[in-house]
Formats: sequence, C-alpha cells, structure tokens
Amino acid sequence: MSFDNALGAIAEDNDEARWAFGTGFHDPLAGVDTAVPDGVDRGDLASYCLMLGDDALIMSHRLQEWCTHAPELEEEVALANVALDLLGQARLLLARAGVAEDAVEEARRGEDDLAFFRDAAEFRNVRLTEVPNGDFAHSIVRLLLFSTWRLALLDRLRASRDPVLAAIAAKGVKEVAYHRDHAALWTIRLGDGTDFSHARAQRAVDELWPLTGELFGVHDVERRMADAGVGVDPSGVRAEFDAVTSEVLATATLRAPEPEPPRLAGRSGDHTPALADLLAEMQSVARAHPGATW
Repeated sequence: MSFDNALGAIAEDNDEARWAFGTGFHDPLAGVDTAVPDGVDRGDLASYCLMLGDDALIMSHRLQEWCTHAPELEEEVALANVALDLLGQARLLLARAGVAEDAVEEARRGEDDLAFFRDAAEFRNVRLTEVPNGDFAHSIVRLLLFSTWRLALLDRLRASRDPVLAAIAAKGVKEVAYHRDHAALWTIRLGDGTDFSHARAQRAVDELWPLTGELFGVHDVERRMADAGVGVDPSGVRAEFDAVTSEVLATATLRAPEPEPPRLAGRSGDHTPALADLLAEMQSVARAHPGATW
C-alpha cells in the first residue's frame, strides 16, 4: 500500500488503509493545499499545530516502549497500532507547523527537524503524555484519559477553517475513537477484575488524575485559534471528558477523584524531567547523524 501524497492517505476513499510513518510517502503534505486561511496568524497556527503534534508524538513514544513488554501478544500488537496512529497524526501536524511557520519553503523546518532537533523546553505537549510508563494498568488508564480528551478535541476540530487541520481531524476521530474504546474495555477489565488488578487500576487513576487539570487550561494561542475558527478551546470539552471517564470508571468499580482545576504547564514549555530523558533516547540517532538518510 502506498499513496502519492498525504492527502490520499487521509481521503475518505482510503479509510481502510493505515497512514502512519513509512506508509509510502515522504513529504506528509506533498500535493496538499497548505495555504494559510485569510486572517489567520502564521505563528499562532504553527504553535497550535505543534501543541497537537507534540501530544501525539510523545504519547506515541511512550506506547512504543511497550513493544516486547505487553502482557500478551495481541495487546502488544494493539498498542503498537495505537502508537503508529498517533505517529501518523504527529507527522502531519508537525509538517503543517513547519509550513505555517515560514512562507519561504527553503527556510522551513520539516517534521524531522521539529521532532528531533528541539530541546525539551521547546516542546508543547501536555505533561500527561510524558510521564514515564508505570505498570500496564498505568498505561491503560493514561490512554483512556488522553484518548477521551483528544477525541473530543478532534471531533470539534473537523470544523476548522484550516482545511489541513480539518482533514487530519476527520481521519483522527476514527482512529482515536478506537483508542478510547480499547482503553475503556481494558480499564473495566482491570478495575472489575481481581482484587490485585483493581488495586493497580485505582492506583493508576489516583496517580494520573492530577495531570488532567492541564488538559483544560487554555493557552493564549489556543484561545486565539478558537476565536479565529481554526482551533478548539480545550475548556469546552471538559463536560464530555467528565461524562465519559465517570461512566467508564463507575463501570470498572473505580473511584473517580474530584475534577482538577485548569492549569497550564507543558503548553508553555514547563515540563517534568521525564521529557528530557525521553527525548535523549528518541533523538539520539538523528542528532548523532544529522542529515543522514537510509
């Protein structure tokens, strides 16, 4: 399977095909009209795409760390596929950020430049994606929280004035809906399973829940993009997030903590030390051999 360009990969006609890294195209936005909509600030659009792209990239990397470590073979394949879905979204969003950032093609940073040659303080992902993996229950609960939030964002982003973001969101909704359902089923299985699995799942909820307040903090860039009809105000998805997570946790016989107040951290470049450690591994080959191809 291959596509001439990324637009073919996200078109309705190719819904059954995968569109992650290495699926037959090199420039994720080749052949796509990447003109910035009238009245939209290029810098804000680039920053907004970095936020969404960094979320997907870092979450993908954490899921990839489960390869050869998942509790069963079927789950190993499932987590790898979720990671590939998010990596595909990251490619398109980082490429869009590079195009929006600079109108001069020769001066643009590409997806690899943005993924491998920025330091931790330049990343704009939420902290929920970067904290180290714990046990299997920890990663499943993290995936539930992240995918519930991201699905609500992408669903609304389908109406974006930016046609590239709208297309990425339309494809992403179908993928992240599976991610959320997969995580929900496992959360219920663990929470409503043995005493041991229940305790592990509850511990994961208690450890990760404090990070959810950041999901609903509104950065100035997000506010301006929402006002321009390009982005989504994350505070507006809280009711959906609360409703879905409450239902899943109740079915899993898990206790839902009180809602966390909105705050900003990763969106402003304020990260945990774990992100620098993650990037040191993820970026090591690219930085050791800059410009290399294979």
